[in-house]
Amino acid sequence: MPLFMRLLTLHKSMAKRITVQVPVRIDLAGGWTDVPAYCHKHRGEVVNIAINKYVTATCEVDDERRMEVAYRTDTPTGCGLGTSAAMNVALVAAISKEGEAESIIAEKAYQIEAILGNTGGRQDQWASAFGGVQHLIFEGDEVARSALKLSGEFTAWLEQNLMLFDTGLPHVSGRLHESIWSRFERSDPNVQEGLDELCDAAQVMHQSILNEDQQGVASALMKVMQGVDLLDPALHDPFRSVTVPLTEAGRITAWKAMGAGGGGVVGMLQSGKADDEAAITLAAQEAGWQRIVWRIESKGIQRTETISHD
Repeated sequence: MPLFMRLLTLHKSMAKRITVQVPVRIDLAGGWTDVPAYCHKHRGEVVNIAINKYVTATCEVDDERRMEVAYRTDTPTGCGLGTSAAMNVALVAAISKEGEAESIIAEKAYQIEAILGNTGGRQDQWASAFGGVQHLIFEGDEVARSALKLSGEFTAWLEQNLMLFDTGLPHVSGRLHESIWSRFERSDPNVQEGLDELCDAAQVMHQSILNEDQQGVASALMKVMQGVDLLDPALHDPFRSVTVPLTEAGRITAWKAMGAGGGGVVGMLQSGKADDEAAITLAAQEAGWQRIVWRIESKGIQRTETISHD
């Protein structure tokens, strides 16, 4: 057989597979103030945590440069953990050149959502891109980020005592945002005061995390509750049938929606009694809520690339 025929016989098509895994996040304090409508006029501030629940994007490119992208999520969209933003971060990271800066990937992912009409802010994309616990400051379209390092003891306290539950009630952040920002543009005093309170809460949370102050974390979460209720009490209404009795019984010191509110995941901070966890879990289960056991994810974008031969 001629040499060129042997080469054709031996030829195998090659496909490049790029797999990207990114975490979703919980918003400890300051959510809403990262939205351009606010931070183009005032300084926004957020403290959030990337957790060990992920979105994975797999991008395959064959030898004819045809591309196929698939997603897998550990959390449902609309649950308030930034899943949709994480999907865009994973996609952008998968199709970007290797070594692209996390901040560039996060901004590109944000711009995709902005083009599609999402009026939310940038905290979700930065959480997925960078991972860990972070303090974010938003001024106009600029984002200043600092990573917060926690001791093992404080990490264990936070992971154990801040209990997360998926209520199974989806929220539509776009619809919620539209109502709030319409009132903001009309200079509604409650909305302005609520947003300022949320920004203050992020400052308290930032200092409490730096000082590893457990009571400070509770105080910051309580400020968040007050700020959200000023925006619109309906944002917290789906959770009150469970959280209010637990608060009155001294089981939890504070609680908050982990997204825009109106449904999705809620976080509840135990008060410190030995049997709080069991009592909180039982009350949540009776309401049909599912507990999410979580850990801090220190890594953001995790990208691997392989070549396969057919």
